[in-house]
Amino acid sequence: MGFETAYHAQAALGECPLWCGQTQRLWWVDIEAPAIHCFDPETGQNQTFALDENVGCIGLRAQGGFIAGLRSGLWLLDAKGRKEKLIANPQEDTRISRFNDGRVDPWGRFWAGTIYEPRDRPAAGLYRVNAALECQPMAGDIKVSNGVAFSPDRRWLYHSDTPAHVIYRYPLDPQTGEIGARTVFHQFPFGNGRPDGAAVDAEGFYWSALYEGARVVRLSPEGEIVAEYPVPARCPTMCAFGGADLRTVYVTSACHGRPPEELADWPESGNLFAMRVDVPGQPEPRFAG
Repeated sequence: MGFETAYHAQAALGECPLWCGQTQRLWWVDIEAPAIHCFDPETGQNQTFALDENVGCIGLRAQGGFIAGLRSGLWLLDAKGRKEKLIANPQEDTRISRFNDGRVDPWGRFWAGTIYEPRDRPAAGLYRVNAALECQPMAGDIKVSNGVAFSPDRRWLYHSDTPAHVIYRYPLDPQTGEIGARTVFHQFPFGNGRPDGAAVDAEGFYWSALYEGARVVRLSPEGEIVAEYPVPARCPTMCAFGGADLRTVYVTSACHGRPPEELADWPESGNLFAMRVDVPGQPEPRFAG
């Protein structure tokens, strides 16, 4: 079992696949060729909404449109990706920092982390926006925020720091969604792929795309790797569960900045991949703000 190309996207830096159960379409972004995309697996068609700056992540809003993490901050966008309102920009310097991975939580709040591009110190952060559009810092001491996902019982928040090859886990209050102190969920060895974007299935297993690892791994709630699935690109970036039964795993990938010899060996880099699985995922919540 492995992933196969679902759409020949040739994205520079594909990220943040997000399944919309209402329309049965997959939204995703390209960070480096800035755009929000909408893929229809029934027809194979892909619609593109260009943006004027890097877009790291999006979440669907309950009242329509998106909440998004852009280079310039956290924004509300309309259904075609046009800017409506700047919510907050907690970054010190957007010339060397931008928003990266993010996701809506079960309480309808949006979590989004940043990437500190020099990567010489842990200057990135993880932020949360509530329904009142209040932005609050939630975690720091990281270089590249990634892998935000939530357990189906609402008891755990997962979050990775990609350059450190580590996935963290934070306890959640299942009623309020407030977090406790982080612990290491899984530490990957260096040199064989590092944890990028992720999703959690209905059984509480965490699926992580390993950038420069050409695979997606499935980890148990105890943090053990129980399965590995090859991806036809060296740099898969993030997974999402989709399809009418939420049993199709989609994975975005990147080709931006990769060596020519790597792209020759991995010609499908930048494509959108899919694989059918036995255990379904979880429906993606919508932002309540």
